[in-house]
Amino acid sequence: MRTSAAPTSEAAPIAFRDVLSDDGTRLTAWTNDPDGTIEGPTVLLCNGLGTNPWCWPALLDPDCGVRVVSWNHRGVGGSDRPEDPARCGIVEFVEDALSVMDAYGVDQAVLIGWSMGVNTAFELAFRHPERVRGIFAVAGVPGDTFSTMLGPFHLPRRVTRTVTTALARTVQVAGRAVSPISTRLPIGPVAVTAISHSGFMLPVADPAMTARAVQEFLTTPLEWYFHLALATAKHGRVSLSRLRVPVTLVGGTWDVLAGARDMATAAERIPDAVYVELSGSHFLQMEQPERVHELLLELIARASA
Repeated sequence: MRTSAAPTSEAAPIAFRDVLSDDGTRLTAWTNDPDGTIEGPTVLLCNGLGTNPWCWPALLDPDCGVRVVSWNHRGVGGSDRPEDPARCGIVEFVEDALSVMDAYGVDQAVLIGWSMGVNTAFELAFRHPERVRGIFAVAGVPGDTFSTMLGPFHLPRRVTRTVTTALARTVQVAGRAVSPISTRLPIGPVAVTAISHSGFMLPVADPAMTARAVQEFLTTPLEWYFHLALATAKHGRVSLSRLRVPVTLVGGTWDVLAGARDMATAAERIPDAVYVELSGSHFLQMEQPERVHELLLELIARASA
């Protein structure tokens, strides 16, 4: 088994290891607690599609008080592509999540979901409620994600889904030509400043860590990333009526990838759910890491009670 530690900085080590999912796909899993010294509850991070640990600066703080276990998606960040390329949807991600929990000896945990990872978290809770103590959903909805994009433009859901799906297919086709360029783009302070003032992302708290997160994200060929995106786009709404665990949803007012209004209406369908809207984009945990982490700890306290 491959095990390695890669420090994001001197104070924020990450340990990686290999985990086999149910269908034999090798995953690169990781934890923020390589030495087993973090005193606090364990959470399972269902990360944004194709993203990496450096998108969560607060969770990489050695004093965060939370032990995180997570993994890189199929074909991303060292994880293998499955033998059957069709096995890349939310159902497979749930299988991967359970395999990671088992590998780290986690019987039950609070789930953190970000972006498409919110789909994974809610689907896991629906299929395996005995493994879930609570759900902390950031900038994502429990299913039918492509219909909720472009939220600030207030387009009809059907129009939104048609536009976003067509765009994803176009980029997937163009990916083979563009990927040799995108995977080699240098990302530094200037690039981060440009991205974080684009409206797509707002100014971030840790530009250096954001640069690393973006650089790592760009190592995934675009054609594979959008293959994953289109596979997960098939995931429909999850039934929320049977949820019996604490849930907090955190939306961004200016999020163009997961509409805040759709997150708010999802919260209304979940018994005793808490909805918090922050003035931010899809990257809330990078823009306002302290506030998002505070809300996470509040949810964990509710789950513990």
